[in-house]
Amino acid sequence: MRATRIRQRRVTMSALNPPSLSLRIALLALAALTGVPDTATMAAAGELPAIASRQRAEKKSFTDSEIVEGFLKTAFGAEYHLAGRVDRIRKFDGPVRVFAESDRADRKTQLAKVVADIGTRVQHLDIAMAGSSEAANVRVKLVRDRDLFRTISSFYGAEKAREIRTSLDPQCLSGFRKNDNFEIEHSDVILTVDNGDFTFLDCAYEELLQSLGPINDTTSVPWTMFNDNVSMGYFDVYDQYILNLLYDPRIKPGMTVLEVKAVLPAVLTDVRAWVRRVNDLKE
Repeated sequence: MRATRIRQRRVTMSALNPPSLSLRIALLALAALTGVPDTATMAAAGELPAIASRQRAEKKSFTDSEIVEGFLKTAFGAEYHLAGRVDRIRKFDGPVRVFAESDRADRKTQLAKVVADIGTRVQHLDIAMAGSSEAANVRVKLVRDRDLFRTISSFYGAEKAREIRTSLDPQCLSGFRKNDNFEIEHSDVILTVDNGDFTFLDCAYEELLQSLGPINDTTSVPWTMFNDNVSMGYFDVYDQYILNLLYDPRIKPGMTVLEVKAVLPAVLTDVRAWVRRVNDLKE
């Protein structure tokens, strides 16, 4: 099965599998971005004023129910459902290796820092850059904005690409292919390189994180970047809770909501301790 998500200018929709693939599509989520002016080419997210201001205002204290609500709403379901079951946990069950295809060294450097940051903040996720496409199970295609439609067409076919362009104005896309055990086998991410640093980083974090499994957007949780109305540009504390819950070894691919709820209290206790330590949060 294939799940695909496109980030647009603040909506959500679905796209089809590339015609060359025999696997069925599970879902496609599309989210939009609010434009923020570029401030200069900077490699680290914290150097951007638009991101630094968000970090200063960030909410970092959450109740158990607030964390669990966001996890269940993003790890299960699909905002736009085409085929396949979406009532199970979907995640990688092994090391994640990311390869970037681009001639833009600055964007590749930024992407590598995003990947390293995710690896630092998700305890049980082994994620790093790969030296070649063959060694990767996450492929990131970095393209100019003017080449985005052509790239989407090569991935999903001309007809679906036209539907996407007609109804939306996408800036980035991510999708994954999972097996019958709901283990993600491969992810593809498409990011535009020339829409400014904030947009690039916002897309990179959200699409990479969603390509790891939590693909369902929700507008009812105000603290997650998986909300169409929220732009972050960095890996916020709330979403660290979501990814750490998902990648705890006790949360397994294919689990149902009831099965997850049975182990969540113990998992959340450990995740709280990790997120508090890695972010130097107070008790």
